[in-house]
Amino acid sequence: MERKDKEIFVNEMKGLLSKAEATFLMSYQGMDVATMNSLRRDLRKVNADFRVVKNRLLKLASQDTKTACIKEHFVGTCALAITYDDVVGAAKLLVEQNKKLQHLNLKIGQIGGKAISAEEIKRLAELPSREVLLSQVLSAMQGVPTSLVRALNGIVLKLLYVLKSIETQKSGT
Repeated sequence: MERKDKEIFVNEMKGLLSKAEATFLMSYQGMDVATMNSLRRDLRKVNADFRVVKNRLLKLASQDTKTACIKEHFVGTCALAITYDDVVGAAKLLVEQNKKLQHLNLKIGQIGGKAISAEEIKRLAELPSREVLLSQVLSAMQGVPTSLVRALNGIVLKLLYVLKSIETQKSGT
């Protein structure tokens, strides 16, 4: 690559890293091209990219981005998974692939500028997906007004029973 091409590449990569919600660094040594392309396709389904970048260029591109917090780990054969919205979905996919593929090893990641270890990535993958979490929050929010209505309705019913009882007492005497 010529210097001008490298500068263009670094600027493009910096743009991707600045938009990223999270990045995951992994070693891919020994992985064949077909497997790597399959992993790329799977990551695209969860709105994430899989990039193999020279470490020196990656260090330059990560400056002034949240990914800079893991730049000391850019050694050896490194690939980067960059996710733009659903961090949990990408983590689940990478952990699943990490179990299946012997040549793919999660090293470290970052979420919001905070470095997370491979173990923390595995714990992150155990969380429910974004859609499930949103539905749980919505269910909880919907449950509070429903309970309030039931409680208020119970008070009104008790008042009606008391009034009915008073009416039967007065009409019976």
